[in-house]
Amino acid sequence: QVQLVESGGGLVQPGGSLSLSCAISGTNDRIYLWGWYRQPAGKQRTLVAHIMTGGQTTYADFVKGRFTISRDSAKNTVDLQMKSLEPEDTAVYYCAAVDGHFTWGQGIQVTVSS
Repeated sequence: QVQLVESGGGLVQPGGSLSLSCAISGTNDRIYLWGWYRQPAGKQRTLVAHIMTGGQTTYADFVKGRFTISRDSAKNTVDLQMKSLEPEDTAVYYCAAVDGHFTWGQGIQVTVSS
């Protein structure tokens, strides 16, 4: 079983950049997908991006080439690089590990505002 802890969130101005990191502890050989999701206040949690253990990536349409997900095996993290941030990107961002079931991190706030 793994535990996930997100870091790197905070306040950024529109057009700015932010990097999120998800530290992974524990092991689970059945995990086949790592993902980042987000949940704006009062709305549902939705996919931002995910990466398969083979390296294949998928992004939500709203990312529009602004975000990059990566898996750093040496550091044992899953990272999300975000640029050209918009106020609509404001949300709590969650890291997830999937082995048929979802394991979630506690979430981290990202606020895009001037």
